[in-house]
This record gives sequence, structure tokens and C-alpha cells, in this order.
Amino acid sequence: MVLSGPSGAGKSTIIHHSSPYIGNYYFSISTTTREPRDGEEHGVDYYFVTHREFEEGIKAGDFLEYATVHGNYYGTSIKPVNMALEEGKLVIFDIDIQGHRLVRAKMGDYVTSAFITPPTLKELEKRLYARCTDNNSIIERRIENAKKEIEAVSEFDFVIINDSIEEASAQFITIANASRLKHSSDELEKMVENWKN
Repeated sequence: MVLSGPSGAGKSTIIHHSSPYIGNYYFSISTTTREPRDGEEHGVDYYFVTHREFEEGIKAGDFLEYATVHGNYYGTSIKPVNMALEEGKLVIFDIDIQGHRLVRAKMGDYVTSAFITPPTLKELEKRLYARCTDNNSIIERRIENAKKEIEAVSEFDFVIINDSIEEASAQFITIANASRLKHSSDELEKMVENWKN
């Protein structure tokens, strides 16, 4: 399951609120070259690596998807994702629009996606300034990015308007649990073959 949306939309908060109600899942931890923010931990929030380490991973084919955002690399390592899928876990990605496109291209109709956003750009601005984790120039860049990201909303299976964390979490729980019932075209073809025999 892919979640995307502007920085400050509340994706992490929604996942945190919903986690007791969505069964066994693996939250895909992205690898990044950006500096950790206050309180962020390596291996919990992100895997923090150097530009050189990330580029070596690209050459080795270690990433399901990767992109450059605000001058830093962000990517999803493929090994833990495959392990979690083999264990029957729901894999949740919190990735940007580019990442969604790449994962969708590689995993096709097996992917369920949701775009999470505050109700308005003004509300997003308010949240970004209120959380006090970035300086003004970074916040302004995030706001400009959000204006582009909202244009891709129709590429997603679902849209969650995060006006109330309780309502947004309830919607996310429904989508996450339904996504476990989804089958890829390959799985359906095998099912049809087995059904006929």
C-alpha cells in the first residue's frame, strides 16, 4: 500500500493512530541522504546514508524506487519489502509522487494507493509552520512542491482529506484492510486455472 501526499499532511500520524486496527504490517523505512531531524533515529525513521553509499546501492540494484527530493536521495530498499511480503504482511510505503509511479510501474495492479492531504493549501502552510521542524526556506519549498503534488491526485486509488485525524484514520483503516483482499492479475490467472482444474 502506497501513501503519498504533501509533507505535513499527517501521513505518519494517521499510520500511528491506525496501527492497532490494520493487522500485521511492515512499514517500509526509506533510505535517505538528508540529515536527521531532531528526534529522528537511524533504522526507525529512516536509514541515513551518505550520497556515495546511496549511489552504490543504485548501481547494485538495491532499490525498488528512488528519487531526488530537495537535493537529497530518498529510496526504498527492495530486500525487506520482499521479506515482509513473503511473511504475508501488508507493506506500507510513505513515498512521494515519483516513488508511487515507480512502485506502480514495477508492482502493477498489486498496489493500492492513497493520497493524503489537508483540506486546503492554507491549512497545509499552517501545519508546516506550526510543527517547527524546518526553516522557512525549506517550508516554502515544501509548499511549492505541494502545489505540484496535488496535480497528481487522480493517479491514486483513494484520496483521504485529513481534516480530522479520527476520520482520516478510519478511512485509512478501511482502505488498508481492503487492500489485503486485492489480487494481482497473475494471482487471478492462477486462480482461474486452478478453478478450472
